[in-house]
Formats: sequence, structure tokens, C-alpha cells
Amino acid sequence: MIAVIQRVTRASVDVADERIATIGRGILALVAVEKGDGKPQVERLAERLLGYRVFPDPEGRMNLSLDEIGGELLLVSQFTLAADTAKGRRPSFTPAAEPALGAALFDALLDECRRHLGEGRVACGRFGADMLVSLVNDGPVTFILKAPPDRLPH
Repeated sequence: MIAVIQRVTRASVDVADERIATIGRGILALVAVEKGDGKPQVERLAERLLGYRVFPDPEGRMNLSLDEIGGELLLVSQFTLAADTAKGRRPSFTPAAEPALGAALFDALLDECRRHLGEGRVACGRFGADMLVSLVNDGPVTFILKAPPDRLPH
């Protein structure tokens, strides 16, 4: 699994002119599921999302996690993060999980994050939908987190 996380002061997701999710201070995470991902990747990515220290402490150092500041999390599925862009001018989506598996593991990640933070602190986009994502990046602070898929033997 791959996540691009951004520290935000606020973020939201609209689908078909309807606001379906909004958060205040916290993390917006764009998430992709890759072939070979499973429960271990869900657990590892959730652990990293909730515990990654990207918020300033009283001295201004990035030393506090989302959980420690009482922040909110907005999860948005974005399979394009799993693209292979090594060759040519068109991305290959071969590394991305099939939609059914992607949806199931994205939902598992959502459940895991809600279990740790509480339902009221975790929002999400709509898997597979055409979404408009708005955010105010605080910093700007952006990181790529990975929980690599299990590789099948050749």
C-alpha cells in the first residue's frame, strides 16, 4: 500500500456537487492498494498514518503524531499512485490491485483507523468515484508512506 500524506488545516471531498467528507486540522491521505497487499499492509499503513510525527511540538520540531494532537484523518482512494511510470509517456496500472481487492483493503484501512482514532475523527472519500479533493496544506508538509506488498515467488 502507498499513501501520500499531507498535513492540513482543513480538507474536504465532493462527489457530484455534494460534500461527502470534511476534516479540520490533521492529515489528508491519498491511498493506493497494490497487487500482493493484504492485512499486514493495512495494519502497517494504519500504524504509520496514525503515528507518523509530522506535527510541531512546542519547539516547532515535527515531533507529534496525528493521534497525539487529537487531529483528524481524511482517507481518499487513489489507485493512480500505484502506477508504473518507468517507461514511456503513459502510466501502466499493472501494479494496482483489482478494484474489488482495492475496495476491500481500503475499507479495512478505514476500519482500522476508526478503531484507533474513533469514528468521529476519520472521514473518507468514495472508492472509485470521480472526486474533487480540496485542502489547505499546512507547511507545506507532504510525505510518501509505503507498506510494500508481499511479493509472490516467480
